Amino acid sequence: MTASVVVRRLAALSGASAVAAGAYGAHGFKNKDPDDYQRVLFETANKYHFYHSLALLGAAHSGKPAVAGALLVAGMGMFCGSLYHQAVTGDPGLRKVAPVGGVAMIVGWLAMIL
Repeated sequence: MTASVVVRRLAALSGASAVAAGAYGAHGFKNKDPDDYQRVLFETANKYHFYHSLALLGAAHSGKPAVAGALLVAGMGMFCGSLYHQAVTGDPGLRKVAPVGGVAMIVGWLAMIL
């Protein structure tokens, strides 16, 4: 299986999980204040999760799909994952991971130039 096929499949799984997470967020935070910090964190994580799922589709067609895809997936895991975790549990223990994930997502976008 080629790297671009793997990255496309990861994009599909990521997109599907972004939809599922969005549905959870829409219903799980339904009765909470729209300005609630945890809800805002969840919505931010979900937005970036969607954007970078689409970026993975582009990465699959780049010159180095494995490099770009790995950076995007790692970045999503660290950035979105830490925000999702804090939003759902209220535990800020992983918040220092988010900036590292953000940098990985930026580098993943830049890796699509290769």
